[in-house]
Amino acid sequence: MAGLATLAFGGGCHWCTEAVFASLRGTTVTQGFAGSDPPDEAMSEAALVEHDEAVIPLSALVAVYLRTHAAGSDHAMRGKYRSAVYTTDEAQAEAARAALAAEADALGPLVTRVLPLRAFEPSRPEFRRYYETRGPEAPFCRAYIDPKLARVRREFGRLVREEGAG
Repeated sequence: MAGLATLAFGGGCHWCTEAVFASLRGTTVTQGFAGSDPPDEAMSEAALVEHDEAVIPLSALVAVYLRTHAAGSDHAMRGKYRSAVYTTDEAQAEAARAALAAEADALGPLVTRVLPLRAFEPSRPEFRRYYETRGPEAPFCRAYIDPKLARVRREFGRLVREEGAG
């Protein structure tokens, strides 16, 4: 279908990343593990996002992404929880780099990298749609996912799906 693009975002726990992008209009999200070229071929937690460019452009996805994970933190778990935008072609990579540069002015130094998406493996079925199936009553959801979703609603309300849509 014209207007659809696919890329992946690695930004910490993929349960959180999946829930954030699934809350947005014009997206379909698959939680899993992404890999790139050496030295980043080891799989890291990520969300594969298919989005309708007419509904939500890549620059908006990047803005949401950077505000919902530690994009400026270079910590010991960055192998498993790599901060990366995984792109499918060079034009998409250029657009992602431009969006990151535009956001860096407001957010400060970022550790997020733009990498080519070379591999993606979905999570096991019982872990997909974690927030949707566990619900906000689950301790992990309350502690980590709910604050991210609240920020998305507060700062990007126009991009959020209507309740029950999906």
